[in-house]
Amino acid sequence: MIRWRRGRVRELLPSWTGVRVCAVVLAGAAPDTPPTCRALAYPDLVGDPRVGDEVLLNTGALDLGLGTGGYALVVAVPDRPPADRENPGHLIKARYTPLQATVQGADEQGSPHHETLRAAQGIDGMPVVVADLHSALPAVLAGVRAERPRTRVVHVMLDGGALPAAFSRVLAALREDGLLAGCVTTGQAFGGDLETVTVHSGLLAARHALGAEVAVVCQGPGNLGTGTPWGFSGVACGEAVNAAATLEGRPVAALRISEADHRPRHRGVSHHSLTAYGKVALAPADVVVPALPGAFGEKVRDQAWPLGDRHTLVEVSTTGLESELLSLPLKVSTMGRGLEQDRAAFLSAAAAGRYAATLLVP
Repeated sequence: MIRWRRGRVRELLPSWTGVRVCAVVLAGAAPDTPPTCRALAYPDLVGDPRVGDEVLLNTGALDLGLGTGGYALVVAVPDRPPADRENPGHLIKARYTPLQATVQGADEQGSPHHETLRAAQGIDGMPVVVADLHSALPAVLAGVRAERPRTRVVHVMLDGGALPAAFSRVLAALREDGLLAGCVTTGQAFGGDLETVTVHSGLLAARHALGAEVAVVCQGPGNLGTGTPWGFSGVACGEAVNAAATLEGRPVAALRISEADHRPRHRGVSHHSLTAYGKVALAPADVVVPALPGAFGEKVRDQAWPLGDRHTLVEVSTTGLESELLSLPLKVSTMGRGLEQDRAAFLSAAAAGRYAATLLVP
């Protein structure tokens, strides 16, 4: 299950908040294996690697060539583990794995937010944008900004993709630019500004502890799919719609759309969206259908039409959204495709953000 390797740090590479990236020389590499690899370390979990350090690696995702797995993962810096943290709390994330981490939950006893969250009954009609892929997050924020600049937006991160929030360079860039007010990690995910047990308590924390006007719910990077009708982590989008509605929020469903994906099941409106919103989401949501031109736009409208049996379909203009996407502090990318290769993917998410902003009092 785990492919273990030993190595020695040769060089420290450009990194980002909460993450160290290094070039590691592998010990005893096979003749057909590259002798050096890029390795990613979370210093708070495993120690802060330095040049010359021996490190223990997990190379499973790297060896499989996964899209977000272009790194080996540092499991330990044996000679310099991180110092113990004081008062880490009582929530354990990645439970009963070798790297389970203890954190303080916003909703646990002893948290400064415990009483607030214990008393909270709902999220006061807050718009909650639900999206499948992590790559939708910056596009949603671009759409919110296009309609209502300086809106306070908080990301509620599901655990269907990466568990450490620090893995996301997108989050780091959005926080630094002031587009994102905070991140709440839910379930087994960890490393957000606040930690919570469920998506329900995550939404409550976003609203009442971080002051969110809009929440964006999606997975971390590296979602999982098997090409089967039900075997994909994006099923959680439907469950997030239910959670938002249960808490008296305003669920806004962003459609996963592509005009460039080579897989037929994701061309136009992805089967992920049709399943999550059409079968899993039992509560009604506003499903945003972006106004796209030509035959492709007609195809999207036709594919989304059956969702109207359960939800309210809302067609939203995409005029001006491309310039907002280009003005982001990062280049949007999904499955290796940028804005020029797959405009529809990002315009769909941005349209959902635009619509959510219109639901707020001016």
